[in-house]
Amino acid sequence: MTHRDTLRIGMGLMGMLAVAALMLPGCGGPEQPQDSNTAAGAPKPDANQPDANQPAPAPDANQPAAKPPAGTPTVATGDLAPIPLELPKPRFSGTPKNIPPGTRVKITKGPAKPRPPFMAPKGCKNVALKKPVTSSDMEPVIGTLDLVTDGNKEAVEDAYVELGPDVQWVQIDLEAKYKIYAIVVWHEHKDARVYKDVVAKVADDKDFITNVRTVYSNDHDNSAGQGIGESLEYFETNEGWLIDCKGVTAQYLRLWSNGSTADDLNRYTEVEVYALPAE
Repeated sequence: MTHRDTLRIGMGLMGMLAVAALMLPGCGGPEQPQDSNTAAGAPKPDANQPDANQPAPAPDANQPAAKPPAGTPTVATGDLAPIPLELPKPRFSGTPKNIPPGTRVKITKGPAKPRPPFMAPKGCKNVALKKPVTSSDMEPVIGTLDLVTDGNKEAVEDAYVELGPDVQWVQIDLEAKYKIYAIVVWHEHKDARVYKDVVAKVADDKDFITNVRTVYSNDHDNSAGQGIGESLEYFETNEGWLIDCKGVTAQYLRLWSNGSTADDLNRYTEVEVYALPAE
């Protein structure tokens, strides 16, 4: 090997060592900042995804704003007030220990909490008071149909009307169209009973043909023949059962029941309808 060949090999080795030194951190090569998103084994960022450090794009002015659920009253919070609901005296307290078989009620631990005030547009009042009542049973077992809207909600013997067995209904003619925000019904609250297949509907005509709408149903198997409802059953209390009607407009209200856990008869102590005149 000539002296020139020895020099050529030595220069080549020195060049390779210099390149290796540049590739090692801390050995003269420029150290690049390491992003946790680009660390070894991490997926590369998608160029189609927005940068989290960039401000979100402004909403498209041509897109319509999100709408509230159908039937929700479009009133400002400052225009709402508790409905003037006065409760009768309680006759019993708590949930009974022995719940009848097949009863679909929500069980809560501890003493029952009072229902919070129901908020509705200011000026709502009970428009069902003294209004005419008809029924599927026009010859009640006990009492008269006018007791349903006479204003007496107390759990006493002469305050309720008792209809025949199985599926029965009562109907109230409000005598004008109203925006209905709440219906409160008391079947019988002197003992811990659960009424079956409670359904509430409203309509524009007394025959319930025009513009019929269901506002409540706990009939889970359509045994009352008014469609399947998803709500749970409930124990009767002095608070009555409040149905949020969300300002639905109607003149007629019809309520169904199918006996109770006490017997197969149907009792109604009072029904109140909190509403405003329809425009």
